[in-house]
Amino acid sequence: MSISRPLGNFWEVDSKSSFKALALATFKLQYQKNSVYRSFCDLINRNPSDVSAIEEIPHLPISFFKSKQVVSFDDELRNYFSSSATTGVVPSKHFYRNLTDYSISFTHGFENIYGKISDYVFLALLPSYMERKGSSLIFMVDEMIKKSNSAVSGFYLDNFEDLAQQIELLEARGQKTILLGVSFALLEFTQHHQFNLKNTIVMETGGMKGRRKEMTRAELHQILREGFGCKKIHSEYGMTELFSQAYSKGDGIFECPPWMRVSVRENQDPFQSLPLGHTGGLNIIDLANKDSCAFIATEDLGKVHANNKFEVLGRFDHSEIRGCNLMVV
Repeated sequence: MSISRPLGNFWEVDSKSSFKALALATFKLQYQKNSVYRSFCDLINRNPSDVSAIEEIPHLPISFFKSKQVVSFDDELRNYFSSSATTGVVPSKHFYRNLTDYSISFTHGFENIYGKISDYVFLALLPSYMERKGSSLIFMVDEMIKKSNSAVSGFYLDNFEDLAQQIELLEARGQKTILLGVSFALLEFTQHHQFNLKNTIVMETGGMKGRRKEMTRAELHQILREGFGCKKIHSEYGMTELFSQAYSKGDGIFECPPWMRVSVRENQDPFQSLPLGHTGGLNIIDLANKDSCAFIATEDLGKVHANNKFEVLGRFDHSEIRGCNLMVV
């Protein structure tokens, strides 16, 4: 039996060659250690000996996280994040050994786009996530609140008056602030308060959750821009099954951290990749996901652009809407 070698650090990926080397090494290790992923690869006749390019690595359908334990380690399974789910729908479970990789990923990923976390005050409006256990988003935002080293950073449920007052105080001080919220809560907030923001970034994480009529991202952002009095609405793209996030600064184009890649597959043939600018299903490589599966075929529709950027256009018709920045078109 071959002995697996330790993988390199995903956060040290800084070039196409280093990404390729770590992706291929991760694929070989997960094929060896992850029985669910190995069975899938065997089913489609894809063995590590047949793979020499990133494009040849199989992507596991994300639905497997609902019915299987998708793990690449031998420790006893205890801890996991779970997705939110509507009644009658089985949630996804993302098992992990520890949260070191997740913490490194979301810290470096955010700071790669926005600069130091400690430069910001974080105000979180995430009621649908706070009301349940096992949310990876709540863990991430809670850690960011701690890393901000600000006594005024924190979570808000439905106390809009306190939140509005805090935003106005921070604006008056010229403090860089991020208001991160689930879409329906941000919309409700703007029905009670109007702003003219200069120093606050409004960042939506998606998700109507049946609370409001689904709308396109363009419609959502137009309403939020008017309510908050800002030129752009930022977005966060993440999901329970991933350990990394992508961010958009307001134009609907998401940027990945160096250890994350998005590609597009043909809708009717999941093993056929599409070139830049074409619409199809989004495949994601997340090298921070070394203890789970780093190669995932999502149920999102989108386009990939140059420079490791992409946009989300909707979901496959058969997929339930869920709260990970997915707007219908």
